[in-house]
Amino acid sequence: MSTSNPLVADDDIAFLLHDVLHVEALCAWPAFAEHAPEDFDLLLGAARRLAREVLWPAYRSMDQEPPRYEGGRVRVHPAMPSIYAHLVEHGAISASRPRGVGGLGLPLTIASLANLYLMAANLGAYAYAGLTTGAAHLLEAFGDAEVRDLFMTPMYEGRWTGTMALTEPQAGSSLADVQTRARLGGDGRYRIEGSKIFISGGDQDFTENIVHMTLARIEGAPPGIKGVSLFAVPARRPEGDALVPNDVQCTGMFHKMGWRGIPSVALTYGEAGDCCGWLVGQPHRGISCMFQMMNEARIMVGMNAIATASVAYQEALSYARERPQGRPVAAKDPTAPQIPIVEHADVRRMLLRQKAIVEGGLSLLATTARFADAAEHAPTPAERQRATLLVDLLTPVAKSFPADRGFEANVLSVQIHGGYGYTSEYLPESWLRDQKLNSIHEGTSGIQALDLLGRKVVAGGGAAFAALVAEIRAGVTRAGAAGVRGEWIAAVERATVRVEQLTMNLAGLGLSGQVEPMLAHAADYLDLMGVLLVAWQWLVQAAALRETHREDAFARGKLRAAQYWMATELPRIEHLARLCEDVEDSYLSVQPDEL
Repeated sequence: MSTSNPLVADDDIAFLLHDVLHVEALCAWPAFAEHAPEDFDLLLGAARRLAREVLWPAYRSMDQEPPRYEGGRVRVHPAMPSIYAHLVEHGAISASRPRGVGGLGLPLTIASLANLYLMAANLGAYAYAGLTTGAAHLLEAFGDAEVRDLFMTPMYEGRWTGTMALTEPQAGSSLADVQTRARLGGDGRYRIEGSKIFISGGDQDFTENIVHMTLARIEGAPPGIKGVSLFAVPARRPEGDALVPNDVQCTGMFHKMGWRGIPSVALTYGEAGDCCGWLVGQPHRGISCMFQMMNEARIMVGMNAIATASVAYQEALSYARERPQGRPVAAKDPTAPQIPIVEHADVRRMLLRQKAIVEGGLSLLATTARFADAAEHAPTPAERQRATLLVDLLTPVAKSFPADRGFEANVLSVQIHGGYGYTSEYLPESWLRDQKLNSIHEGTSGIQALDLLGRKVVAGGGAAFAALVAEIRAGVTRAGAAGVRGEWIAAVERATVRVEQLTMNLAGLGLSGQVEPMLAHAADYLDLMGVLLVAWQWLVQAAALRETHREDAFARGKLRAAQYWMATELPRIEHLARLCEDVEDSYLSVQPDEL
């Protein structure tokens, strides 16, 4: 565990915010007019210190000493109460929320990149805050005044935490099959009965209460998705000035391969018939409400994935620069001094691939956060509507690319460490375990692929996809004006045209009722979109470097990573497009008894 690991490269964050995204322009929007760019720097600086001085030193211990389930309660790591107090004081829960609800009113773009440091330092510890933000925002958006006062305010203040309680044993990711029941009582509250599993942070012992944002069916509700409602179900319910047990029981804890700082638990509601829930939003509209938190959580998972890939890349880079082994391939003297392994070409290949994934994926996430700010706060309705379309379309890729390619980057970190990499004495193996969860959390990569191709690119007659293509072409124009290498510009333009053609062809299949052929290679389409969108981001980064006339090692490294992506990844688009168009049927036609 390197004490000098920066977790995230500070110069890359500054470059993205100021040279690529020009976030200082957000201060001209009414929502952020009270802020100056110096406020953004203050939050980022505080996040760096908190991450490096408080969260990072506790990571190894929290990974090795996960929460314990004792006497029907979860007991967390002893460092967690102090860490959570620091997170609350820092504003990790409410930095991006308005002043009116207790927030700091800062752009999500800034808050997200500040949180990136916290995630890279100790993602399990940060996750309590991230989930609480999502739960409180759900109440802010859809709760009535009573619910907001009872539950939202204590969460934003950091006195209570929040969870999302969706999954059930028989349903898994199929929320249409939720069976938890809600019955309206004479006091206007609902009585909740049922069970949930895999609830992150579903029990802990460092705050006085936990609010579970719970999906359930009101008695008499129609079957399927259209019959699911959303409820705020506290572990302890307010009764006057007191908190009393609310018949929510933690019945067990799952032992996870990663994310060990935060427990994943099973919950039961209403075994004694006394579990009260407060309806959030309209009856039977719970899924449409919950999608707000789910989509925010998907982007948070993408950030977690990039953070985990980043800290492992920084560790591998430091190790490779310091670890002596072997000699140059042309050396003939066996007694010559050994060289640091970073001097070996294959190690530099692995490091450059990590860099291309981490910094390309982070640029995509930062851009998505910038669109999210515009979706909520842009000055005109047209700007807000367009940005909303873009966020909806980008979310499946912004979640899955960092998770899937981040795992690949973490594998490379282990590989660079050699025999030390697979030992628990070194940290790359723990980050590899952490990273694997991200392709499962908040909808597997397969679910994201179906969402992207089956819904997002065809929604509104393809309006979101058209807006995305326009953004990519704007990046191409920017790169051309800045003097970026012509072959990169041409390659991204060709790939964009190819993906346009492919998307129209697949949409045509769907419109003609051929849904199975359309979606047969949804996973390949998701992969293809990730390659294209990260190529777009590398092109925009190259443009920003030319615009600022940078020629230092930072700029040269960026351009090498861009070159690598254009040369090794962008050509894959044609192969993936053909798989989608030809409906290659090996795994469609294989029979269960043939596997």
